[in-house]
Order: sequence, then structure tokens, then C-alpha cells
Amino acid sequence: MSSPRALFIHLHRWVGLSIAAFLFMSGITGAIVSWDHELDGWLNPDLFEATSEGPVKSALELAALAEAADHRVWSTFVYLNVEVDHAYEVYIFPKVDPETGESYAVDYNQVFMDPVTGEILGRRLWGAVEFTRANLMPFIYKLHYNLHLPDPWGMWLMGGIACLWTLDCFVGFYLTLPVRRRPDPTRALSVGRALARGWWARWKPAWLVKWQGSSYRINFDLHRAFGLWFWAFLFTLAVSSASLNLDTEVAKPLVSLFSSFTPTPFDTRVAVPFNQPIYPKLTYPEIIEKARADGLARGWDEPPGAIYYAPHYGTYSVYMFHPGDEHGTTGGVGPAMLYYDGLDGRPIGSLTPWAGTAGDIFLQVQFPLHSGRIAGLPGRIIVSLSGIAVALLAVTGVIIWWKKHCAHLKSLKARASDRERFPKTHSKYAG
Repeated sequence: MSSPRALFIHLHRWVGLSIAAFLFMSGITGAIVSWDHELDGWLNPDLFEATSEGPVKSALELAALAEAADHRVWSTFVYLNVEVDHAYEVYIFPKVDPETGESYAVDYNQVFMDPVTGEILGRRLWGAVEFTRANLMPFIYKLHYNLHLPDPWGMWLMGGIACLWTLDCFVGFYLTLPVRRRPDPTRALSVGRALARGWWARWKPAWLVKWQGSSYRINFDLHRAFGLWFWAFLFTLAVSSASLNLDTEVAKPLVSLFSSFTPTPFDTRVAVPFNQPIYPKLTYPEIIEKARADGLARGWDEPPGAIYYAPHYGTYSVYMFHPGDEHGTTGGVGPAMLYYDGLDGRPIGSLTPWAGTAGDIFLQVQFPLHSGRIAGLPGRIIVSLSGIAVALLAVTGVIIWWKKHCAHLKSLKARASDRERFPKTHSKYAG
């Protein structure tokens, strides 16, 4: 009968092999995505930089100009802060063609505008499978979390991979622990101290890389040592990956087992079909004024910083933050939010950073943990390095398996050759 350790070795091997390619891709893309805004701006200065001088137009005026330039679209996400030397971004959604009853086929969802003149600097379809400079970073970002597979299959696949990865984190850690030995009662040193000293002496090499060893030994040490040194970060990335991709399928049902959580309008409302959007009866200015008054009544000093209308749910979301602080000053968990019904304007919910039940806070911190923004710039650096570590672990793990597999095949071949050369020796009736 196989020992528990042998069973865990098999589990680690086959789970690791089944998810290695996905982890390598996620690790590399995650290390890049940690700097997506900076890299996107560096790659596309023609889209993100504006050079015109003069007074800037208001955000709502720029959004109206983006809509006026194409009758097939309407703006659904509007940043309310306009920067002088930075292009203004508007996110759009296709209207329904009254002749066909289907949404217009629009090949873009993001518009970049000069904040002074209102001139359109460029358009792109965020997340399109296009290997162009303008689309490179959005392509990598979407590849990271759903492989560009149709929804929800891509999210489910990568979420399932994350669940297996979470399990494998514990299995891999267990396999680094030294095999337990029986204490020698004849020694003068106390049994407890002997065990502690001996246990650490045998576990310590697992944290180190023996650079003077063979190529196989160095590869094995890298796999084991990096797994240990980065274990806490890798486990955090695995859990947050599963929580973000399987929010309604796994994260919230599990959270509900130990804590209640406050549902958002997106949890309580059913989305309408894509070609049947709910057109709002209240305008952006009306909702913004409601949010401004409600924020002051709550004692918030942050003004409305952005507004989003979800056509499939008929809800407005107003993000409350000061200019340049869209990720929030409280540990990167994002700004406070107010929700309103798009048809009658009534308040239908709110979100306050670091407030609510334990379940609310757990769900709030998943993206900041995954992106590293919960710790600012150092956190993003750690996440980027952890992504490289994930890719390294995937590669070294496959190499370890391949070396052992080749050695096993060589052993089988040698045994078969011996049986052919010495049939009587290997016969069960020999002797």
C-alpha cells in the first residue's frame, strides 16, 4: 500500500503537469499586467498624450462629442476629471439598430480625445485579439484572466485552474517537509530539543540552492526553494485568482458559510440580453448631483470621480474619489461607490472601502491583493516578481518530471534487455 507521502507526490506531479502551461502563461502575463497602465502609455503616446494648450472641456461635454461622432454608440463609462496634458478616455457601448433589432456592429469600445479641442485621437477595441501596438496591453491583460475564450468558459477554466493551484500549494509545501524520524531515547539531549534541532537541520536545505550540484540538482533546488520563499505570495495569488474568476460560483458561496456579505445590484438583478439594453431615463448630470448630495450626507469628502451605466442591468454606479485617486487611498481597495436605478434614480446600494461584514471586506481585498495595489508600489513589484516565480516553478516542475520520466523509461528498457539476454534468470520459475 502506498504511503501518504507517495500519494501526495503523485498528486503534486499530475496536478502540476496538468496546469503547468496555464501557470506559465499566467505568471508571465501577470508580471507584465502589474504595469499595464504604464506600459500602455509608453507604447501608445499618440493615444494617451495630448499637446493642445488652452482650457479643457468638461468630461460630459467630451463624452457628448464622442457620441456625436458616431450615432451608433453611447458613452457608458465617463471619468469626470479631465487632465490638461493627458488624453481623455471614453468607454462606449453599441446602440440597437431599429431596423434589425440587433446591436450595431461597432469595432471599438474605447475613444481617446484631446481634452482641449475635443478631437478624437484614436479608437480601439479593448481586449481584441490583435497583435498591434495599440492593442498589445489589452490583449495581454485579457489573455491573463480568460485566455480570450468566450464568456463564461474562459473565466471558468482559469478559475478551475486557480482552484487546483490553491490545492497544490499545500501539497507542494508538505512535500518540502523532512520525513519524520523516530527519536533516540538513549540520547542525553531532551527528545523535544533533539527533534526540533534535527527537524530544522533536515528542512533547511529545502530553502537553499546548491549551485555546485548537477544541472538536475540545481533545477530541483530552484523548484523547491522558490516554492518555499514565495509560498505566501503564490497562495495569495491562487486564492484571489479563484475568487475573481469564480466570484458568484465559488467565492460568494464559500464566504456565505462563515459570514454574510452585502449584495450589489449586480448580484440581485438579472442581466437582460445584449441586444435589449435598458436605456436610462435619468441623465448623467442628474445622477451625479444625486451622488454629490448623498456623499456629503454620508460625511464623505470625495466628490464623484467617475460614472458608469450598466445597460444590461439598468443601474448607475458612481465612483467617489479625488482626481488621480481612482484606486482609492485606503489600501488600493478602490473608491467608495453609490448605486442608482437608471429609470427612476432611486438609491439601490452603496460600497464603502474597508467597511461592512468580514465577508464584504474579504471580497473587497481580492483584486487589490491579486494586483499588489493593496501595498502600493512595493506590492506591485512583489506581484510582478511572484509572476516570474510562478513561470519558473512551472518550467522547473516539468523538467523534473521529464528527467524522471526519461530515467524510468531507460530503466524499463534495461530490464527488458536483461530479460531477453538472460530469460532463465528473470523467470519466476528460476531456481
